[in-house]
Amino acid sequence: MRDGSVRAPPRTATAGGDAMQKYLAEAVGTFVLVLGGVGAAVLAGDRIGFLGVAFAFGLSLLAMVYTIGPISGCHVNPAVTVGLLMAGKFDKRHVAGYVIAQCVGAIVAAGVVLLIAKGAPGGYSAGAEGLGSNGYGVASPEGYGGGAAFLTEVALTFLLVLTVLGATDSRAPVGFAGLAIGLVLTLINLVGIPVTNTSVNPARSLGPALFAGGDALRQLWLFIIAPLLGAAFASAVYRLVHRPAVQITAARAEQATDEERRERVVGRRDVERPV
Repeated sequence: MRDGSVRAPPRTATAGGDAMQKYLAEAVGTFVLVLGGVGAAVLAGDRIGFLGVAFAFGLSLLAMVYTIGPISGCHVNPAVTVGLLMAGKFDKRHVAGYVIAQCVGAIVAAGVVLLIAKGAPGGYSAGAEGLGSNGYGVASPEGYGGGAAFLTEVALTFLLVLTVLGATDSRAPVGFAGLAIGLVLTLINLVGIPVTNTSVNPARSLGPALFAGGDALRQLWLFIIAPLLGAAFASAVYRLVHRPAVQITAARAEQATDEERRERVVGRRDVERPV
């Protein structure tokens, strides 16, 4: 340059590229959630029981909040995406991309679980054994009817989405959102597994249902509508009881603070500096 100055290289990342990163993160996160939760139910359910499966779902979500949360907010659930949108904490332009990515991740994960299960002695039939799908009536683990299943899914999704909204509030303690969200999903599964196998997530229900067919597909509507209703109720309640001075997104809430990041960089430099 004539004036001796050095220009910064042009930015290559585009808004579209940033969006694709978010979508990919959501697909990966939902894949991990379904692989961990449904995989535990199908492959180890006889050994770990309802308690073990509940913790598998909760721990999978907790891990993903800290892994992909700073990228996409770690919704990994269309109901959470809708709840955040209705609460004013998510950009409506990305709703379709998030939901599609979540569904793709769930379907791929269910397919992987099925392939693994088929390797067992005697094989595995998704249609006969359900592949961890959700259901009511004869498809319910304990025979609960449709009304009980619908109410359970609405109430438990309400609890999940309200926790997500509160834990990612601007006034919530920084860095603890993943713990709260992972633990509440564990609690939700402890309550809901005997009733419906616990959905609270349309993508989680869609993946296994596509392979299981039968009642899982016929009853899928309940596990789409009920969680979305629960999310809507949660966002309405959140707007009534939470009035933050500053509104932040879930992804921002799940990031470290600027001061924490600076401390990490300084600490890393101190370690790398030769003595």
